[in-house]
Amino acid sequence: MTTSGRDRVIDDAARRGLAVEIVERPPANSLEEAAERLGLDPSAMVKTLVVKRHDGDFVFALVPGDRQISWAKLRAVVGVNKLSLPHQDVARDATGYERGTITPLGSTTAWPVFADERVIGRRIALGAGEHGLSAFVDADALLDAYGATVADITDELTPRQA
Repeated sequence: MTTSGRDRVIDDAARRGLAVEIVERPPANSLEEAAERLGLDPSAMVKTLVVKRHDGDFVFALVPGDRQISWAKLRAVVGVNKLSLPHQDVARDATGYERGTITPLGSTTAWPVFADERVIGRRIALGAGEHGLSAFVDADALLDAYGATVADITDELTPRQA
């Protein structure tokens, strides 16, 4: 019997002594829409991005919903000169989660976590291992539970070209 993504998130949080609240969320077409449906500012919706290092290993980057990765800043903090976003199938194989549901909680491999400093001191919503769910957690407790590296790793979102 396989364990659901939701159960993996809950079990991992419990092992780490981390309080997590799983909330059902209606389908949304964007992060902004999902935040609105949860009554949150987009900055409280934290994207967990799987980032591939040049050596083939991965890291998690926790990015506030109103920001984007700064590749130069993240490379400097990770200490490498090449990083990339892998194909969604590679990210799924590295974590056991589909894109849009990814979280460090319950990942099949405990990759290092790098978090943008703007999440400190906040209650945040992350992917919860399954579509239509969000995991609410105290960011400071999450960062502590994972020994996360916290730094300025993001830039303001640049508007999408029409």
